[in-house]
Amino acid sequence: MNRWLAFVAVVVSCIPIQIDAQSNPLWSEQKVKNFLPHMTWPEVKDLLSRTDMVLIPLPAMEQHGLHGPIGTDYYSGVEQAKLIAQRTDVLVAPIMYVGQSAYHLAFPGTIALSAETLQRVYVEAAQSLINQGFRRILLYASHTGNQHIASFVADRLNQETPAVAVTLADGVATMRPPAAAPSTSNQPVPFDRHGGVGESSGGLYLFPTLMQMEKAERATLSVPPALSSLPPLVATGDRAAALVFLAEALKPKDTGKGTSTADLSTTGAWSERNPREATAEQGRQASAAFVDAAVRFIERWKQLRPRVEIK
Repeated sequence: MNRWLAFVAVVVSCIPIQIDAQSNPLWSEQKVKNFLPHMTWPEVKDLLSRTDMVLIPLPAMEQHGLHGPIGTDYYSGVEQAKLIAQRTDVLVAPIMYVGQSAYHLAFPGTIALSAETLQRVYVEAAQSLINQGFRRILLYASHTGNQHIASFVADRLNQETPAVAVTLADGVATMRPPAAAPSTSNQPVPFDRHGGVGESSGGLYLFPTLMQMEKAERATLSVPPALSSLPPLVATGDRAAALVFLAEALKPKDTGKGTSTADLSTTGAWSERNPREATAEQGRQASAAFVDAAVRFIERWKQLRPRVEIK
């Protein structure tokens, strides 16, 4: 009997070790409320009893300089969407990692799809959720290069389905004060966009363990001679110059415009500032302002147009 008890004790003591040994040592993710990949179908059904809204990020897999992960736009969009969904009931439904990023393809790791492919995928994915009872769709282009695709998908959903769709950028804009008039001081504001201080600050706040700021370098920027007069005007707040410049800049190499990212930047970042100026606090403030505006818009939409009951 004593031998038997000793044997049982040894077996029981080994169970936790065996369970640990069978667990993925890399797994660290925690379940997040209203995040579709983490949910069971009964949980989605329960959420549908409280809301018919779904938030779909449209990110990208593209280079972000020497220091930012290729998944920057994915993590920015998904993490901000998760934060929104903790404050107001909305399903967060990521569909893809990849976006429209052909102008970054000279840098290893970037993956790009055509606008035609992307809009078809997002329309069909949204249709799956619409058929299950979701009726209000928010499309969040966390990669700015997807903004026109998001608008087109929203229009298709509005024209072709029983759902109502808007872009989150438009919704957030309704909750913010009107833009200030362009500066008349002619004092230049350093250009800071892709992979710059603003985006790097967001990364330091939203996904800090993936940022490699020790590798960050200030990029040397250049533009084709035909566009060289525009950046100084953009820096002074000239919105017409900005519109014209951005319509031609950051375009795929095969367009012949000479404005792919590799043509414009030595590091892949598109900023006159040193990315090492980025801080998590700057990212926190920007994210908090965005999330707050998004939540207020969603709550306002719920007030203006109560959910449509599923028939």
